[in-house]
Amino acid sequence: MIRIGILGDIGSGKTYVAYNFGYPVFSADKVVAKLYKKNKKIFKKFKKIFPKHIHSFPIRKQKITEIIFTKKNNLKKIVQIVHPEVRREMDNFIIRNKKKKFIIMDIPLLLENKINKKKDILVFINSKKKNILKRLKGRTNFNKKLLIKFRGLQLPLDYKKKKSDFIINNNFTKKSVKASIKKILNELE
Repeated sequence: MIRIGILGDIGSGKTYVAYNFGYPVFSADKVVAKLYKKNKKIFKKFKKIFPKHIHSFPIRKQKITEIIFTKKNNLKKIVQIVHPEVRREMDNFIIRNKKKKFIIMDIPLLLENKINKKKDILVFINSKKKNILKRLKGRTNFNKKLLIKFRGLQLPLDYKKKKSDFIINNNFTKKSVKASIKKILNELE
């Protein structure tokens, strides 16, 4: 099994590209959303640490945003609670898909949290800043302050680009993305 890690800026189209590979995708964002909706263990930890904000289950994303803006180190506390569960889900995903030729890892902090392995293939999604901002502003939950906080957790994009084995220039057209993916898969097979 070859693990392909998808890297890039927030809003660059990482998830879109990941699902266009046509292989199983581990989406950390989807896992986190699921954990907020279904994991009572995380809810109890949040309620204990953030009693002023977390009162009812399931955990609403809006409450998480409030927590992040209340205190500078709250985002780190959230990551410390959620990350072990995400990693457990990722390990289970890898086991379930161990016979697949490829698996795709759509994990925003893949390098930052040292989740990648030395043999992983890294693909950087390169998009123009103006296209990224336009896409992000189109999201219903867009929050520029939150975007800045999350970008603060990330390694510089130039570093990620240098670490990558492949670069996909995402101009947000399916045809060019599919062609880039096909080229990558042909080289890896």
